[in-house]
Amino acid sequence: MTTLDSLINKDIHTFLTEEVRQTVHELETREWKIRFRWVKAHAGTSGKELADKLAKDASGKTVLPISYNRVPKSVIKRDLEDTSVETWQREWDTTTKGRLTKDYFPKVAERLHTKIHQTQNFTTMVTGHGNIKSYLHGFKIIYAQNCPCGNDNQTTEHILLECAILHEGRERLIAAVDEKDS
Repeated sequence: MTTLDSLINKDIHTFLTEEVRQTVHELETREWKIRFRWVKAHAGTSGKELADKLAKDASGKTVLPISYNRVPKSVIKRDLEDTSVETWQREWDTTTKGRLTKDYFPKVAERLHTKIHQTQNFTTMVTGHGNIKSYLHGFKIIYAQNCPCGNDNQTTEHILLECAILHEGRERLIAAVDEKDS
């Protein structure tokens, strides 16, 4: 089997696996109990015969949008990367996790092309997880979530945009960014 054939088979396998995962998730949200078990061969038992038929039907439904015959590897690679980013974006748009991070990075493709020096403080700010009083208060690690400036609860937004203690540093940063953009 060529590398191209293995890529196509991997795409088909990934597609079928994702269909099964989504169907199982949907059924479980309706309080179905799903169990996967290994069975020896698919001969003689109606349930096994049905599973075999469904697997064959599903594999025949997969139609790849592009014929990969005589296409340069770079084109195939770019196509797979684009498809991956599109899939990632769809999942990013629909997930309920990472809400704060989505505010900073709503577009997956843009974030992938942005060079960022990541530090612990940066990660804390874009995720809202870490040594921020509102986060620690949510886990009942600390009693109060008030910012030391006394004006509000200490949230990521408050620290970045409103905290009086950080006002001077924020103004210097804005001036430095404005100067760099000029």
